Amino acid sequence: MFTEIGRFIKSRWLSRRGRSAEGDLFSALDIGRHPYGQYSVATIQANELNEDAWQVETCPTLAGTFVGVYDGHGGPEASSYVKENLFPQLLRYVVETGCMSSDALMKAFDTTEKGFESLVAEAWPSIPQLASVGSCCLVGVVLKNMLFVANLGDSRAVLGTIGKTARNMAHVQLTLEHNAGVEAVQKELQSLHPEDSNIVICRQGIWRVKGIIQISRSIGDFYLKKQHFNREPLFPRFRLPSLPRPVLSAEPTVLIHELQPHDKFVIFASDGLWEHLSNQEAVEIVSMHPYKGAATRLVKAATRKAAEKREVRYSDMKKIGRGVRRHFHDDITVIVLFFDHALIGDHAGVGGMPSIDSYLIPFHQ
Repeated sequence: MFTEIGRFIKSRWLSRRGRSAEGDLFSALDIGRHPYGQYSVATIQANELNEDAWQVETCPTLAGTFVGVYDGHGGPEASSYVKENLFPQLLRYVVETGCMSSDALMKAFDTTEKGFESLVAEAWPSIPQLASVGSCCLVGVVLKNMLFVANLGDSRAVLGTIGKTARNMAHVQLTLEHNAGVEAVQKELQSLHPEDSNIVICRQGIWRVKGIIQISRSIGDFYLKKQHFNREPLFPRFRLPSLPRPVLSAEPTVLIHELQPHDKFVIFASDGLWEHLSNQEAVEIVSMHPYKGAATRLVKAATRKAAEKREVRYSDMKKIGRGVRRHFHDDITVIVLFFDHALIGDHAGVGGMPSIDSYLIPFHQ
């Protein structure tokens, strides 16, 4: 356990290194391949620490593709832990049951949450602030012609599909957002905590759970889940008078979608993208250009809009370094997963489960 804690502290230190020009804040994989087509990835850092993580992985035996976008907050430790542990846990449950299912996803999220809690408990005497670190978690799994999407927090998955005419690209939002600014989330929290009139508080136009955090579900953030972690020496701004039961949850919402020939791609992205682009704008940007560099175009479109909102030239904003840049936009992580339905058809009859020793081979991390 100490080795794991040391690794996370090292990751925090490494994220502070380097210059702050945009070339050091931006990274991309213009095009990569997965069993059902191609994918594109791009990220741009705005915070002082790079708190996001992502992954695209595949299992040759299952002929499946796994996508993860992890939007961390309070530090990089939770998103890093999820990246290292969620996928192996999912594989374990799939192997045990012999099939991919929403139940396997739910169990993988739960095991990952419990694993990070153990890490936080072990670190509490020396690193109590780890209890205030958390991560949104957006996962997609493509297996044969089935798409599974699981989500915690306010990242979003949007399907790009052909509309009524071949020239009309439509969007379908595949995820529910667990954000206190959403009326349905406010009602859910109020129904779960009828005795607490301050379960959601609006300050300066922003709704937050207990006036502290915008999201209502996450991995980590144990200071809002366990009384043991909501006390000294945790920073006073995180402490509540009492925490009789959790106010945040780690239970994801899961959607299963059968892919159709008109379904062309899915955009998996942290909320930093959706603060500046609508679902329709995003799918149109992707559909109007080649696959290569699709995620980069989305990130650049979002940062251009962020500059316009603050009446700053895009060329000038590119010179703004980490930390200060957060006043213009959030960290942004985008994965665009394209579908080749000829390949999906080729895999339609693939079966069999891997042994636990076969593990999964990453395409890119």
